[in-house]
Amino acid sequence: MVPVATRSADPKSVPSTPPLDAVSLAIIEQLQEDGRRPYAAIGKAVGLSEAAVRQRVQKLLDQGVMQIVAVTDPLTVGFRRQAMVGINVEGDLDPVADALTAMDAVEYVVMTAGSFDLLIEIVCEDDDHLLEVINKRIRTLPGVRSTESFVYLKLRKQTYTWGTR
Repeated sequence: MVPVATRSADPKSVPSTPPLDAVSLAIIEQLQEDGRRPYAAIGKAVGLSEAAVRQRVQKLLDQGVMQIVAVTDPLTVGFRRQAMVGINVEGDLDPVADALTAMDAVEYVVMTAGSFDLLIEIVCEDDDHLLEVINKRIRTLPGVRSTESFVYLKLRKQTYTWGTR
Protein backbone atom coordinates (compact mmCIF):
# COMPACT_ATOMS: atom_id res chain seq x y z
CA MET A 1 0.00 0.00 0.00
CA VAL A 2 1.17 3.50 -0.80
CA PRO A 3 -0.51 6.23 1.28
CA VAL A 4 -1.15 9.33 -0.79
CA ALA A 5 -3.10 12.54 -0.69
CA THR A 6 -5.68 12.94 -3.45
CA ARG A 7 -8.30 15.45 -4.39
CA SER A 8 -11.99 14.73 -4.60
CA ALA A 9 -13.04 13.27 -7.95
CA ASP A 10 -16.41 15.04 -8.06
CA PRO A 11 -16.08 18.82 -8.52
CA LYS A 12 -19.73 19.25 -7.42
CA SER A 13 -18.87 17.75 -4.02
CA VAL A 14 -16.18 20.37 -3.36
CA PRO A 15 -17.43 23.61 -1.82
CA SER A 16 -16.44 26.77 -3.66
CA THR A 17 -13.10 27.83 -2.19
CA PRO A 18 -10.53 30.40 -3.17
CA PRO A 19 -7.46 29.14 -5.03
CA LEU A 20 -4.88 27.44 -2.82
CA ASP A 21 -1.85 29.44 -1.75
CA ALA A 22 1.72 28.23 -2.25
CA VAL A 23 1.99 26.90 1.31
CA SER A 24 -1.14 24.75 1.02
CA LEU A 25 0.09 23.39 -2.31
CA ALA A 26 3.46 22.59 -0.71
CA ILE A 27 1.70 20.74 2.14
CA ILE A 28 -0.31 18.73 -0.39
CA GLU A 29 2.90 17.87 -2.29
CA GLN A 30 4.49 16.64 0.94
CA LEU A 31 1.49 14.39 1.62
CA GLN A 32 1.43 13.14 -1.98
CA GLU A 33 5.00 11.94 -1.50
CA ASP A 34 4.14 10.25 1.81
CA GLY A 35 0.65 10.38 3.29
CA ARG A 36 2.07 9.39 6.71
CA ARG A 37 4.71 12.13 6.85
CA PRO A 38 4.65 13.74 10.32
CA TYR A 39 3.25 17.26 10.57
CA ALA A 40 6.51 18.41 12.20
CA ALA A 41 8.49 17.25 9.12
CA ILE A 42 5.99 18.90 6.78
CA GLY A 43 6.19 22.10 8.84
CA LYS A 44 9.96 22.13 8.54
CA ALA A 45 9.75 21.68 4.77
CA VAL A 46 7.14 24.42 4.24
CA GLY A 47 8.12 26.87 6.98
CA LEU A 48 5.21 26.41 9.42
CA SER A 49 4.81 25.03 12.91
CA GLU A 50 3.45 21.53 13.44
CA ALA A 51 0.21 23.01 14.81
CA ALA A 52 -0.20 25.29 11.78
CA VAL A 53 0.30 22.34 9.42
CA ARG A 54 -2.24 20.26 11.39
CA GLN A 55 -4.80 23.09 11.08
CA ARG A 56 -4.18 23.56 7.36
CA VAL A 57 -4.41 19.83 6.65
CA GLN A 58 -7.69 19.62 8.56
CA LYS A 59 -9.06 22.60 6.64
CA LEU A 60 -8.05 21.02 3.29
CA LEU A 61 -9.76 17.77 4.34
CA ASP A 62 -12.89 19.59 5.57
CA GLN A 63 -13.13 21.60 2.33
CA GLY A 64 -12.90 18.41 0.26
CA VAL A 65 -9.74 19.64 -1.47
CA MET A 66 -7.97 16.36 -0.68
CA GLN A 67 -8.28 12.97 0.97
CA ILE A 68 -5.55 10.97 2.60
CA VAL A 69 -5.95 7.34 1.57
CA ALA A 70 -3.99 4.11 1.22
CA VAL A 71 -3.69 3.06 -2.41
CA THR A 72 -3.20 -0.64 -3.03
CA ASP A 73 -1.67 -2.43 -5.99
CA PRO A 74 -4.56 -4.57 -7.29
CA LEU A 75 -2.21 -7.40 -8.31
CA THR A 76 -0.82 -7.81 -4.80
CA VAL A 77 -4.28 -8.07 -3.22
CA GLY A 78 -5.71 -10.69 -5.59
CA PHE A 79 -7.14 -8.68 -8.49
CA ARG A 80 -5.53 -9.95 -11.69
CA ARG A 81 -7.60 -8.14 -14.31
CA GLN A 82 -8.19 -4.44 -14.91
CA ALA A 83 -10.06 -2.90 -17.81
CA MET A 84 -11.34 0.40 -19.08
CA VAL A 85 -14.85 0.14 -20.49
CA GLY A 86 -16.42 2.67 -22.82
CA ILE A 87 -20.21 2.74 -22.59
CA ASN A 88 -22.81 4.28 -24.88
CA VAL A 89 -26.15 5.10 -23.30
CA GLU A 90 -29.61 5.80 -24.66
CA GLY A 91 -31.31 8.64 -22.84
CA ASP A 92 -30.28 10.10 -19.49
CA LEU A 93 -26.74 9.25 -18.37
CA ASP A 94 -27.38 9.83 -14.66
CA PRO A 95 -29.24 6.59 -13.82
CA VAL A 96 -26.62 4.49 -15.59
CA ALA A 97 -23.76 6.40 -13.98
CA ASP A 98 -25.42 6.01 -10.57
CA ALA A 99 -25.84 2.24 -11.06
CA LEU A 100 -22.22 1.87 -12.16
CA THR A 101 -21.02 3.94 -9.21
CA ALA A 102 -22.73 1.50 -6.85
CA MET A 103 -20.86 -1.53 -8.28
CA ASP A 104 -17.94 -2.75 -6.17
CA ALA A 105 -15.80 -3.72 -9.17
CA VAL A 106 -16.10 -0.26 -10.72
CA GLU A 107 -13.29 2.03 -9.53
CA TYR A 108 -14.33 5.23 -11.26
CA VAL A 109 -17.01 6.55 -13.54
CA VAL A 110 -16.50 9.49 -15.89
CA MET A 111 -19.10 11.18 -18.10
CA THR A 112 -17.38 12.09 -21.35
CA ALA A 113 -17.82 13.86 -24.66
CA GLY A 114 -16.69 11.90 -27.67
CA SER A 115 -16.99 8.29 -28.78
CA PHE A 116 -18.40 7.12 -25.43
CA ASP A 117 -20.91 8.60 -23.03
CA LEU A 118 -19.23 7.03 -20.01
CA LEU A 119 -15.80 5.63 -19.27
CA ILE A 120 -15.32 3.33 -16.30
CA GLU A 121 -12.43 1.41 -14.83
CA ILE A 122 -13.05 -2.10 -13.53
CA VAL A 123 -10.79 -4.10 -11.22
CA CYS A 124 -11.60 -7.83 -11.16
CA GLU A 125 -10.23 -11.06 -9.72
CA ASP A 126 -9.79 -12.69 -13.13
CA ASP A 127 -11.21 -12.88 -16.66
CA ASP A 128 -14.31 -14.80 -15.51
CA HIS A 129 -15.09 -12.07 -13.00
CA LEU A 130 -14.55 -9.39 -15.68
CA LEU A 131 -16.92 -11.20 -18.05
CA GLU A 132 -19.55 -11.50 -15.31
CA VAL A 133 -19.34 -7.79 -14.48
CA ILE A 134 -19.56 -6.66 -18.10
CA ASN A 135 -22.03 -9.23 -19.42
CA LYS A 136 -24.37 -9.76 -16.46
CA ARG A 137 -24.20 -6.43 -14.63
CA ILE A 138 -23.25 -3.60 -16.99
CA ARG A 139 -24.82 -4.68 -20.30
CA THR A 140 -28.09 -5.50 -18.56
CA LEU A 141 -28.53 -2.00 -17.12
CA PRO A 142 -31.50 -0.14 -18.59
CA GLY A 143 -30.21 2.47 -21.06
CA VAL A 144 -26.88 0.78 -21.86
CA ARG A 145 -26.72 0.59 -25.65
CA SER A 146 -23.19 -0.76 -26.12
CA THR A 147 -19.85 -1.33 -24.41
CA GLU A 148 -16.27 -1.57 -25.59
CA SER A 149 -13.66 -3.07 -23.28
CA PHE A 150 -9.97 -2.23 -23.13
CA VAL A 151 -8.20 -4.87 -21.03
CA TYR A 152 -5.04 -3.68 -19.31
CA LEU A 153 -1.99 -5.76 -20.21
CA LYS A 154 0.43 -3.79 -18.06
CA LEU A 155 0.09 -0.60 -16.04
CA ARG A 156 3.13 1.59 -16.72
CA LYS A 157 2.24 4.75 -14.81
CA GLN A 158 -0.27 5.80 -12.21
CA THR A 159 0.19 8.99 -10.20
CA TYR A 160 -1.77 11.07 -7.73
CA THR A 161 -0.05 14.44 -8.06
CA TRP A 162 -2.80 16.46 -9.70
CA GLY A 163 -2.80 20.17 -9.22
CA THR A 164 0.52 20.66 -7.50
CA ARG A 165 3.10 20.38 -10.28
